[in-house]
Amino acid sequence: MPEITKETLIGDLIGIDRGVAGILMRAGMHCVGCPSAQGESLEEAAFVHGMDIDGLMDEINAYLSAKHAEN
Repeated sequence: MPEITKETLIGDLIGIDRGVAGILMRAGMHCVGCPSAQGESLEEAAFVHGMDIDGLMDEINAYLSAKHAEN
């Protein structure tokens, strides 16, 4: 499983697992498909949207860990 950090680009994150887009959208980040968002880091995007980056990272990593455990 690839390591997800605050510096991971949104485009790379979606490329790792498209299911993460749903997490981001439910959190209020509805622009995940926008071309400019693809080059933003997870931390930059969270800041722009007023989100708690640590909570978002926890949710993404929990999702990826659970999915990895299934395989």
